[in-house]
Amino acid sequence: MPILDILLIALILIAGASIVWSTLKVGISPMPSSQKAREAMFRLADETGEGSIYDLGSGWGHLVIRLAKRYPQRQIVAYELSVLPWLTTLLLRKLLGLSNLVVHREDFLSADLSGASVLMCYLHAPTMNAINAKLGQDGGGSHYLISHNFALPSRTALKVVKLNDFYKSPIYLYRLSALNAKLKI
Repeated sequence: MPILDILLIALILIAGASIVWSTLKVGISPMPSSQKAREAMFRLADETGEGSIYDLGSGWGHLVIRLAKRYPQRQIVAYELSVLPWLTTLLLRKLLGLSNLVVHREDFLSADLSGASVLMCYLHAPTMNAINAKLGQDGGGSHYLISHNFALPSRTALKVVKLNDFYKSPIYLYRLSALNAKLKI
């Protein structure tokens, strides 16, 4: 077998193992939001002012690349633990010259999120529970959370958009009184 074939197979196996490892570590695989979901999230983000947008679990960069293009005046910050999706987003950021996009390979639950005006996410229920436990009480504050498909437990959304898809997927907009400066578990 030629060395190039062996290297290609090894690279594919390493990439697959990396995704499996991160999936086991965080409990969910990198999953892109649909085009309909992204558009609904953009419309909700339009209502949140001009501050920084943080994507918690940015996956392959489907959302953050479009956010950075749509809002060149806003800083977009992405957090992703899985190596291959993180590298893909870094590469796209570089190729597209998106200077307003910052990409971190870091667990957002232990990151300093105090600079966020808006948190965006497409996570699963256990992680939404962890985020909810670390956020301040609902109120008239200036910070927002936009979530695809998963609600914040015991909180009332400011707005819920139901997508015209098979599942009638919800997109939630929450107004939060404050974002905890450090969401730590």
